[in-house]
Amino acid sequence: MKRAILVLNSGSSSIKFALYSAQGDDAGPLITGKIAGVGRAPTFKARDGEGRTLVEDGLEDIDPSASHGDLTLRLLDWLEKHNSGIEVVAAGHRVVHGGRSFTQPVVVTPDVLQLLEGYVSLAPLHQPHNLSAIKALAKRLAGLPQVACFDTSFHRTQPRVAELFALPRALADEGVIRYGFHGLSYEYIASVLGDHIGPKAEGRVIVAHLGNGASMCAMQGRRSVATSMGFTALHGLMMGRRCGTLDAGVVLHLVQNKGLSVDDVQHMLYRESGLLGVSGISNNMQVLLESGDERAREAIELYCYRAAGELGSLVMALGGLDAIVFTAGIGENSAYVRRLICERLSWMGVELNASDNDRNAPKITTASSTIDVLVVPTNEELVIAKAVRALDSELASAAS
Repeated sequence: MKRAILVLNSGSSSIKFALYSAQGDDAGPLITGKIAGVGRAPTFKARDGEGRTLVEDGLEDIDPSASHGDLTLRLLDWLEKHNSGIEVVAAGHRVVHGGRSFTQPVVVTPDVLQLLEGYVSLAPLHQPHNLSAIKALAKRLAGLPQVACFDTSFHRTQPRVAELFALPRALADEGVIRYGFHGLSYEYIASVLGDHIGPKAEGRVIVAHLGNGASMCAMQGRRSVATSMGFTALHGLMMGRRCGTLDAGVVLHLVQNKGLSVDDVQHMLYRESGLLGVSGISNNMQVLLESGDERAREAIELYCYRAAGELGSLVMALGGLDAIVFTAGIGENSAYVRRLICERLSWMGVELNASDNDRNAPKITTASSTIDVLVVPTNEELVIAKAVRALDSELASAAS
């Protein structure tokens, strides 16, 4: 029987999962997969460690309204039925918001879970689903050790000035600060940077995590110095459905003059804005790229304009720049988006190699470019699996 760690990444409309060996090796996943379309028309795909399809749309009779918790249990059923040679001995979860309480991965206890519930309002698209997966596993497998890994943790190395808002000091003392997110993705990129750019990895690097959710992180010495997201995952770059940075006066206008409630405004900013709101067509970048509609073109241009502007501000935080890394769904796969962003950075000496960019090569700049631009696939699940292994070893040592 092979002992394995189940990694769960429960997003707003999907559940990504992977099974990794519980042994302390760097082997790839035993199984990877995704349940997409949660809350609408769920679909299920899984592949083995060699990339071969194990199942596609293989969860029979899925209720379209099934919750993340329900689907987590269905996933467990499938794993138990179709993978008899594997025993799940621990689970690791991506949890978006750890606030000030959690700066490292932590074994989940009832007290930990209660604290994490307090951050739901700060990450309403993700935190409830992260926690529902934890609760579902605890209900089915009461003795299974579970570890929460936080998107906010990586950014706790930032200087205080990068965390503060220009608000009354008492609010900062209460925890109203810039936390930053996508930390698991940035942690992975930091761990492999040396493989791509050698000693430059210790220099001034900006990583652009561009997907349906999007942010950037300025790193020096592979540690977070500044980031685009703030108190919530609503801040910073324009995203698929989220507006990103917004004049606070717009919120006041919507409430005072348009008669919107707080819930109405929250729904608009989190679910009806971004690429979807500007285009009126879709939050999916690929759909917009394939559209001939002028509104789609404008949405893409705004997305790239905002990204280039944010990157420029992070250069200030670093005092210069040695490399840019594009990662996540859009960053890894959209040559057009990368080109539009980098064209606005030519003043810094960024010079793309068009053919390398078009084929999503690991390095997409010319030899004469003063700044390296890379395309590096991220792997949040591997970061979580390693964290679970580390904590499992600590727990075993403490018990012996």
